[in-house]
Amino acid sequence: MSSEIKSYVNEMMVKIPSGEIVLNDDRIKHKWKVEIKPFLLAKYPVTQDLYASITQEVPFSFKGDRNPAENVSWNEAISFCNLLSQKDGLRECYSISSNGQNVICNWESNGYRLPSEAEWEYACRAGTTEVRYGEIDKIAWYKENSAGKTHEVGQKEPNAWGLYDMLGNVWEWCWDVYDEQVYGSYRVFRGGGWCDPARGCLATNRRRSHPTFGIDDLGFRLAKSFNGV
Repeated sequence: MSSEIKSYVNEMMVKIPSGEIVLNDDRIKHKWKVEIKPFLLAKYPVTQDLYASITQEVPFSFKGDRNPAENVSWNEAISFCNLLSQKDGLRECYSISSNGQNVICNWESNGYRLPSEAEWEYACRAGTTEVRYGEIDKIAWYKENSAGKTHEVGQKEPNAWGLYDMLGNVWEWCWDVYDEQVYGSYRVFRGGGWCDPARGCLATNRRRSHPTFGIDDLGFRLAKSFNGV
């Protein structure tokens, strides 16, 4: 990895403090509490310039170096995390079977990974109990103000922990399986995107899709276990 890319990646990681979060699945009326260990989370979703520099691929629908990478599947996102870890001389978090069907995450590794959905919501709320961390037009690109496309990251106001675009612009893949008994291998994504109405851009919203699925309003954000820093 070039020193320029490495510096960029390191500078954009924010330390998130320990705490706890109560998650809610409205679909089955279930709530559960999760303890959060300190971890690192990127200020922004992975951008197109970073994704292309690591993978040499440009699958994006909306071109712009500092726009979020989209049209990236969950499988491609975890592969990117492993590749970035390799290039940075870190231990990969993900062990992937030869057929790609089974993925194990080593949470003790010091490499890059996707956040768990509990980490994601906890970081999005940034110490508040609100479903948004500010007035929607000030914090998010969504259906009413996006002009039908993604936008350069970091142009809206951040939350209290310095994280940008947690709501709107693109949805973000998380590590978790959504409901294996009902949806099999479908994975969770969070946050709302540029084509969603305001009600789609809430810290609590949970959506899911197959790990091979990619679309123009779905990207991802890097996380890192703090014990590996």
